[in-house]
Amino acid sequence: MDEKIINGPTGESCLDLPSPYQAHSCGLLHLPRFLAKIRKHLQGSLPKSYQRNFTKGFDGFLCLHLGLEPQQIIDCVKCTDGEEELDACLMTIFPANLKAHVWNRKVVQMGTADMAKEKLIEVRKNLDASSRDDLISFADIIDFDERKIP
Repeated sequence: MDEKIINGPTGESCLDLPSPYQAHSCGLLHLPRFLAKIRKHLQGSLPKSYQRNFTKGFDGFLCLHLGLEPQQIIDCVKCTDGEEELDACLMTIFPANLKAHVWNRKVVQMGTADMAKEKLIEVRKNLDASSRDDLISFADIIDFDERKIP
């Protein structure tokens, strides 16, 4: 088994994906994570536990924020070699004003609204982390599941 993947309560967890809190050089949180998941997807190594939400969840919300279809970003990853070329390709499809501050606020707050708190509690329970009051957003849950938060 790949040492960068562990089995957990939600299925396989990748330990080598960037945190959703990691920003891309353009300023957008979660983008490095989405790009890493795309690479794994293209290599056929994205675990099934990630495939069900691939291009949905944070990935889909990011694309919605950018006014893009996920396939457009996937195509940029597919047709480029190296980070510089990828960044140049992304900048051709991204809007001129990324409104990174708006998106980044959403990332760090997803799960804190009243409607989402019930789901967050359910997910914490599924991760055997019901008593973890410090896991207050879905980004925290991701980092916990992938062992970035002890």
